Amino acid sequence: MATRVLIVDDDRDTADFLKLLVEPRGDLARTASDAAQAREILRSWRPEVALMDLMLPDADGIDLLKDFKEASPETQVIMVTGYGSVPKAVEAMKAGAFSFIEKPVDADVLLVMLDKATEKLQLSAENKRLKEELRDHTSFANIVARSDKMRQLFHLIKSVAPTDASVLIHGENGTGKELVASAIHEHSKRKKGPFIKINCAALPSELIESELFGHKRGAFTGAVSDKTGLMELADGGSLLLDEIGEMPASLQVKLLRVLQDREFRPVGGNRVIQPNFRLICATNINLDAALGEGKLREDLYFRINTVTLAIPALRDRTEDILLLAEHFLDRFSGQHQRNIRSIKPEAAKALLRYRWPGNVRELEHVIERAVIVAEGTDITLDDLPPTIRDAERLPNQTGFVIPPHHTLEEIEKLAILQTLERTRGNKRKAASILGVYRPTLYNKLKKYNLLETQERAPRAQASAPPAPGPNSGAALGNPPAAPAPPAAPTFKPPVPEV
Repeated sequence: MATRVLIVDDDRDTADFLKLLVEPRGDLARTASDAAQAREILRSWRPEVALMDLMLPDADGIDLLKDFKEASPETQVIMVTGYGSVPKAVEAMKAGAFSFIEKPVDADVLLVMLDKATEKLQLSAENKRLKEELRDHTSFANIVARSDKMRQLFHLIKSVAPTDASVLIHGENGTGKELVASAIHEHSKRKKGPFIKINCAALPSELIESELFGHKRGAFTGAVSDKTGLMELADGGSLLLDEIGEMPASLQVKLLRVLQDREFRPVGGNRVIQPNFRLICATNINLDAALGEGKLREDLYFRINTVTLAIPALRDRTEDILLLAEHFLDRFSGQHQRNIRSIKPEAAKALLRYRWPGNVRELEHVIERAVIVAEGTDITLDDLPPTIRDAERLPNQTGFVIPPHHTLEEIEKLAILQTLERTRGNKRKAASILGVYRPTLYNKLKKYNLLETQERAPRAQASAPPAPGPNSGAALGNPPAAPAPPAAPTFKPPVPEV
């Protein structure tokens, strides 16, 4: 297949000579005498290979090279340099040039370069095809994964989606609960209907009721017009109630009545509406604990929990980390018009070591940031945030052995204490090792009344008594006093927490 070759040189004799070398190969050649003409041809013709002079009348060749690599990363650029401009050509290589050749151009050398550039184009096209084929086998309804745990989840989604059963999705923040809910809808018989979603934790209780049920004009202060509720809008489709565990108790009663009677009235209205939607709920909290604490009605729980889908945390499916990272790299390289090709091995190792407390959402943000700040064509270790660069290995990061016969609260408190002791009070490192954000660690320290202890510790070390001197009891031959045993931690009454 003919390769499209653009020759950019203001010297007409050189341009014609290069064209005579290229065309007998069966390639298609066009010439441009300056950068402006080259950019115009790039937009309309998309050359696969460019032979580009370093010195142009209206632009620096390296600037034009950068424009080409941004607009068409797959174009292979061979820089043509004059005598004495080799350092400049090396700079061009760092900016993404495929190779460079000095003037006067050696025909045999140039033809070999063109063969290699064409071979690279073919390899890139094959690699892209294989990536797309791999993506077909490692994604399901926009969820990218290849781990056994996620494959099992995909199988469950395919099984439950065609039914009208209520589904409860459980997973930590950032695991992709909304994507799973969307996958259920897209594989259901309701896929042509609307997919309506609401986050129960994002709105005050009085607004959630109005959002769900709708209201009539004048039903309350501020109700200046009629409003159609999301339950009515979801008719014939699916309704996702995200963070269902945060729904106010008063609203839980009304939701239960709708699920039982399949009808409701808008706030302040008399018209009875009989909705026909499939209910999907999602939560990141332990609903069994919420039941025990009275935060969730038991009868509602059984109504929404016909089928439960648990999404594993990213740290529990490490084989998906690099696959997702490559997926995000491809997406953000195109979105931000950056020519980022791969993730360097050291950076990949750091991604695998990190515990990802924010799960897939955190990984997505980390890769987007890396694509933006990367100076070359690859993501390096320096392009990652310090918390990831400095992260320790996943297995047994804390070195904490779970003691028997303790409650979850006691174990959590011990883990925090031991990790802070290990990091010498460095809360940023402790949070990274424990796999939580620093604000979460501070909340735990407050909960267990450990903040003051941690703040006193440095002062206590600073004001510690000096080591025994020549006039101390030890110097006189008296045995040193035995150190006091460490005080046993005191624990609050156990309250299960997950």
